[in-house]
Amino acid sequence: MKRLLSLLCGLALAGSLGLVQAAPAAAAGPVPIIFVHGFAGKGGQWSTMRDSLVASGYPADRLHVFSYDWLRSNRTIADRLSHYTDDVRAQHGADRVHLVTHSMGGLSSRWYIKFLGGEHKVDQWISIGGPNNGTDIADLCTSLITPCAEMRHGSGFLAELNSGDPTPGAVGYTTFRSPCDIVISPYDSTSLDGANNIRTGCVEHISMMWNSGVIDGVRTTVGSPA
Repeated sequence: MKRLLSLLCGLALAGSLGLVQAAPAAAAGPVPIIFVHGFAGKGGQWSTMRDSLVASGYPADRLHVFSYDWLRSNRTIADRLSHYTDDVRAQHGADRVHLVTHSMGGLSSRWYIKFLGGEHKVDQWISIGGPNNGTDIADLCTSLITPCAEMRHGSGFLAELNSGDPTPGAVGYTTFRSPCDIVISPYDSTSLDGANNIRTGCVEHISMMWNSGVIDGVRTTVGSPA
């Protein structure tokens, strides 16, 4: 009887080991990239940058565009970005993603990193023309639109976001700012302590998304797809 029980236990252990060995390993490949547009933006604005990265060898299926309702609070957008990021990570079996953001997209993504656990799930964070410390133009927008109020200099949202360490965790932070960006005023508002703050040439706010110099900078930051 004891020999029979030992045999059955041995078979069960062998079976469980077989199941462990059969489990799929994490998918190999470049870190997935998630693009986050800004206020009044849309996903299609990333097409030039995406095409350029694909031409450089980045797999198209690892380039994802997060689209959202830009009339919502950046806190709400951050929560949805958190779920979207987890879906992308699960799809590729990836521990971390890169976030490439434009304008207001930098705020919701920073909120996700700082307050929603994103610091453990993001490798490189890139802000292109982001109002990271506010922008004068937000004063021209009604306070009834929540993100407009959040982007004003001295807003409670920005005070909380920038309190303590504005670039927390083991995330790589990079910002791109242009002296000809009249949407972000002053344009130095994009820069953050602890980030690699890059000044571009004279490029208009929206055009930064498809400017060759900015694209080259993004490509260098996220690294080779190999």
